[in-house]
Amino acid sequence: MGMRLGNTSDSGEPEVMMEINTTPLIDVMLVLLVMLIITIPIQLHSVELALPVGAPPSTLVKPEKIQIDIDAQSMVYWQGLPVSAAGLDENMKAIAPQTPQPEVHIRPDKASQYAVFANVLSSSKRLGLNKIAVIGAEQFVQ
Repeated sequence: MGMRLGNTSDSGEPEVMMEINTTPLIDVMLVLLVMLIITIPIQLHSVELALPVGAPPSTLVKPEKIQIDIDAQSMVYWQGLPVSAAGLDENMKAIAPQTPQPEVHIRPDKASQYAVFANVLSSSKRLGLNKIAVIGAEQFVQ
């Protein structure tokens, strides 16, 4: 490192330094070297995995779809047939232990009472049905 404390020229202007300050360059190079030394061993390590060979098993059994409709008069239909609240619970109890569990598609009408829909939904969850879908929900978006 060089330092000049005065003007050596007669014109009064400072003289231009011709040496380059190499300290920041050396610092950057040392940081890059340390990063390189640290990351090279990580790249050389490998983990041996025993992956399965062949095609994945196909799901031959598709779950049954149960359609529950609620019309404008708040009448509940199981697969197109009208059912009472007790009949709905009995039907749900019958399908809950099946493997694979059936998909329950609930399709309420916009004019139906929310209490009826909430009762159907809570009954299905209470009886252990986990695959539930509400079909036609776009009619409720305003």
